[in-house]
Amino acid sequence: MTNHIKGQCRTQATLFPEVLDDFVGEDNPVRIVDAFVNELDLQELGFERVQAKSTGRPGYHPAILLKLYIYGYLNRIQSSRRLETEANRNLELMWLLERLAPDFKTIADFRRDNGDGIKLACRHFVILCRELNMFSEGVVAIDGSKFKAVNSKTNNYTSKKANDLITRVEAKISKYLLELDEVDRKEVPDNRVKMVKDKLAWFKKRLGELQEMKRVVEAHPDKQVSLTDPDARLLKTRNMERQVCYNIQSAVDTKHHLIVCHDVTNTNDRGELARMTKLTQEMLNRKDITSLADKGYYSRQDIKATLDLGAETLVRKTDTSGSERKGIFNRSKFKYVPTKDIYICPAGEEMINRTRTVEDGLELDVYFNHNACKECKIRNQCTTSKREPRRMRRWIHEAEAEAMLERLANAPQTPVIRKQTVEHPFGTIKMWMGATHFLTRRFKNVSTEMSLHVLAYNMKRMMAIMGVQALTKAIREG
Repeated sequence: MTNHIKGQCRTQATLFPEVLDDFVGEDNPVRIVDAFVNELDLQELGFERVQAKSTGRPGYHPAILLKLYIYGYLNRIQSSRRLETEANRNLELMWLLERLAPDFKTIADFRRDNGDGIKLACRHFVILCRELNMFSEGVVAIDGSKFKAVNSKTNNYTSKKANDLITRVEAKISKYLLELDEVDRKEVPDNRVKMVKDKLAWFKKRLGELQEMKRVVEAHPDKQVSLTDPDARLLKTRNMERQVCYNIQSAVDTKHHLIVCHDVTNTNDRGELARMTKLTQEMLNRKDITSLADKGYYSRQDIKATLDLGAETLVRKTDTSGSERKGIFNRSKFKYVPTKDIYICPAGEEMINRTRTVEDGLELDVYFNHNACKECKIRNQCTTSKREPRRMRRWIHEAEAEAMLERLANAPQTPVIRKQTVEHPFGTIKMWMGATHFLTRRFKNVSTEMSLHVLAYNMKRMMAIMGVQALTKAIREG
């Protein structure tokens, strides 16, 4: 007969009860959470109720609730109700919270009321990483990723969607009006007449609601309204589908894949490069950084602004020209000669700098050669105009953008480094979040939730880089 390992009797008392600390090893990640929060000045970070009131029922110290949330996000437990459950049964949490077990409302209220403090705690951990020399290379990859909001596409309205729904409802109303006329001419059961009238009344009411929604949408600055989460927006995702979401911007260190800074937006990537570069400079406390980004960030104004900040940037250029679709020469067929400040057209003629104009806030020099264009044998391949010559417009700071593109061409590994760096954290965090992604609504709460995810991600990365005991020691000594 085979003997198996036998457990202890559940009703057997022990003479010397185990110490709770014995169940949590020195290499347990929960010790990092405890050390990190204990070293924070919660009063200075702006957490509420750090100083207890002298009257009334005592409340929980914010350190207890912050430890609970960091532990939860490290272990993919983001719901306040699930955190309440875990606090009552999870041995690690019993050790971390000293056997305190807040109710779910207290837990949820803490996250809602201490958003600024949680963001600063996240920032404090990045500063700790900086002091441990994690960002010595000063190279970051910047990218954005769409995270689903608590708002379905059904509860999001654009002008097009409102118009389409109005057209469909008007068609239904016309259908039931015709059916009602037919009912009047024929003898039909009363219940059928009532059903037609009820449906007609419902569609007329619905038409009024949609017409009102159309007015609201057209009056909105973004021409879009989300009913469940007013701050969420319908944006294109990577597979070109549309989803109601937030666009999370992040700058990730290429050496250790730590998230240096992040921000929550509801717009696309274009126009975010300089702002994210500036945030990175502030977090790293240095100006001489290099930011890598994909072609979605290419904007001449943004590149110039980034260079003016003292940073270097490498961004692929997008070809937005419609020349090829028109069947004429693309801009790339025209060669700029900087020593003469002229363009050489495909026919070999010189296009002279004739004037300067401003378009979309950019100062542009305009190059053309009216006489050469008039007699050109390949004119029909160059312009669709019968009278006007082909014109080339050049931004007055184009040389700086071209120098950036030349540096990028000399570093062919840059796109691979960028992709391998910045997409890893997004994928990891989305896996932790699950299919629903965000649990909260509005910018303020979503930003708080994202800060907790980033803090948990960076903490896990540092555990992998340094080990639990070494990181715990560095936190206590820092």
